Amino acid sequence: MWKNYLIAGVMVSSLWAGNVWADTVSKSGLWADKPQGKPLAIASQGIFSSGGSVTEPLPGRYDETKNWLDRSRAGNTAHVDHANVLYQIPVNSNGNPIVYLHGYGQSRMSWMTTPDGREGWSDIFLRNGHAAFLVDQPRRGEAGATVSMTSEDSPTPEAKEYLPGDQAWYTHFRIGRVAPQRYSGSQFPAGSRAQDQFFRQMTPNTGNYDEALFGKNLGAVLQDVYQLTGHKSIYITHSQGSRVGWATPVEYMSAIVAIEPGGTPPIGSEYYQRLLKAKVPVAIYFGDYIDNGPKDIHTTDFWRKIRDGAKEFAEKYNADGGDAMVVDLPKIGIKGNSHFMFQELNNKAIADHIEAWLKERGLN
Repeated sequence: MWKNYLIAGVMVSSLWAGNVWADTVSKSGLWADKPQGKPLAIASQGIFSSGGSVTEPLPGRYDETKNWLDRSRAGNTAHVDHANVLYQIPVNSNGNPIVYLHGYGQSRMSWMTTPDGREGWSDIFLRNGHAAFLVDQPRRGEAGATVSMTSEDSPTPEAKEYLPGDQAWYTHFRIGRVAPQRYSGSQFPAGSRAQDQFFRQMTPNTGNYDEALFGKNLGAVLQDVYQLTGHKSIYITHSQGSRVGWATPVEYMSAIVAIEPGGTPPIGSEYYQRLLKAKVPVAIYFGDYIDNGPKDIHTTDFWRKIRDGAKEFAEKYNADGGDAMVVDLPKIGIKGNSHFMFQELNNKAIADHIEAWLKERGLN
């Protein structure tokens, strides 16, 4: 698909083909027929890292004459456990940047495209004037440096193999009962090519999940965004990333939009009280195939409990003087969505619903 960007006054046109920019349409015609609308006008873009730490030097004296050939790495340090951020600020910036945090097994790519090559939420909200700050959380993607490499994504602690999970996650994400099946009325893009692209978005952890550490470093991201833009951030999180979202300091946060979070802060907890005291408005979205999902699959009950817990959270948050909303998409006539609603055929309709909520709070 062709994407057009106006960067520093120069129009740039490129074809996005899978994971690379190409000069011509591939022989397969991959997504060449996907119109993307008017060119995006980008005032500035770049990449930076936030948070993290530096290890103590390894024992011994660093020998610069051998440098990388010295496998003992005596005297060497490592910069680790930071977050990595790709950002784009549109020409028509409205002063309300969005920080995007992916879920488990994902990277910032989740927000940037769809399995069938249409625009992802980062582009949709860019068109609305929201600067995009797309995070790879610590120990994932382009923020993979860490001290102790994990076995979290291996079959056993001793194994070096990557633990397969295409079918397991497909079912858990409520796209269909078993891949490549899709549930009736599904908004997930059809076809083997889209399925292949979706599965190839998955990326492993390089280190163990550390919610407190990740939350701290995402707080550093929000602070860096504030220093760069002069504005607090709307924080859009997904799945396990939403748990990191609740653990993130609130000083530079203007709102949270949690997409099918892996839970909500326990009522009265430190995270709950922090959000409430800062008067952070919260919107939580859930898709389809929860009330009407297969009763014999663990996932159905799992997501029902998560959603019902979110409703209890919102009810109490509002009663305590906060501002929270839980959106059950089928209940408002938006049907067929899985755990990846932001990548599905109606992703713009859901983005428009979020934009209306933000407008009501003066954040667009």
